[in-house]
Amino acid sequence: MTLMTRVPAELSARVPAEQRGPGRGRDDVRLLVSRGTEVAHRAFRELPGLLRAGDVLVVNTSTTLAAAVDGRLGPEPGGVPVVVHFSTRGDDGRWAVELREPDGAGTTRARAGGPAGAVVRLPGGSRLVLDEPLVAGAARLWWARPDTDVPALLSGYGRPIRYRYTARDQSLAAYQTVFALPSPDGSGSAEMPSAGRPFTARLVAELVSRGVQFAPVVLHTGVASAEAHEPPYPERFEVPAATAWLVNAARAGGGRVVAVGTTAVRALESAVEEGVVRGAAGWTDLVVTPGRGVRVVDGLLTGLHEPEASHLLMLEAVAGRPALRRAYAAAVSGRYLWHEFGDVHLLLPQEGPHRVHC
Repeated sequence: MTLMTRVPAELSARVPAEQRGPGRGRDDVRLLVSRGTEVAHRAFRELPGLLRAGDVLVVNTSTTLAAAVDGRLGPEPGGVPVVVHFSTRGDDGRWAVELREPDGAGTTRARAGGPAGAVVRLPGGSRLVLDEPLVAGAARLWWARPDTDVPALLSGYGRPIRYRYTARDQSLAAYQTVFALPSPDGSGSAEMPSAGRPFTARLVAELVSRGVQFAPVVLHTGVASAEAHEPPYPERFEVPAATAWLVNAARAGGGRVVAVGTTAVRALESAVEEGVVRGAAGWTDLVVTPGRGVRVVDGLLTGLHEPEASHLLMLEAVAGRPALRRAYAAAVSGRYLWHEFGDVHLLLPQEGPHRVHC
């Protein structure tokens, strides 16, 4: 689904909101609100006034990893400099990784994947060996066998994944949301579940005081397809039984279920059986499209996505194509900011009688 030919370069958020001026905070971003094809321009701090008691915000508690590590491809001595993006931990101890070329400006560019059997030398004397593509015929991500504990490697030598539209490196703290909780096994997201970034402890407290409830899920996001805009690969997720109960109770009572981020949609919708959310954990390959639709999500808080991004199919499933076309035209004309440090978009159902789900 193409909403525009491109995002103007000047609309890329180059630094976090709190670095754009004195006294600014994470929640100093704009909020584009869609109710059907009606669009309103608000500040993110106005979110509590747009929700109501009984609504549930489903949030992804995955922590962001320092997933980029410098390495050298090939045997000693020498080798070709690469940057390894650690994407996803497999059940067999392997990791899905993407190898990229350093561009000399602190970021990276795409390179051909593989080859099988290639050795990448990593800091601290560790190595990984490329096994096979994650998905046959798609060579960007590869399964690789590291000879070291990857969470420890990332803790010692990693940095957050950074793309060229950002102005400079940021600390890992800049990529953590207020909802992030460390995983016992050191797993996490290669890239920040960024829809949750503008939330602050104060805003969460205000929402709770107004009767809005929070329901946690986990979905460990893999490395985005920055150039190719491929569909999402399988990712690890968990929907706790308590979250399933809370969402089902809210729906039975007429509350709205609003996902914070496309990752939260993917996790929650992966746990639906016959219209009811169940506690679930494992891997999900669900791709939410307009044809599939959504089963339990009423609304979505999300960032602004590139024209070719597969996420737009999920947004269309939630709100419909006419609503997205109207919203994205308003975002461009209103000079909203894109990407993980940018502004956010709230898609809500059209106003109508307070209803009870069946």
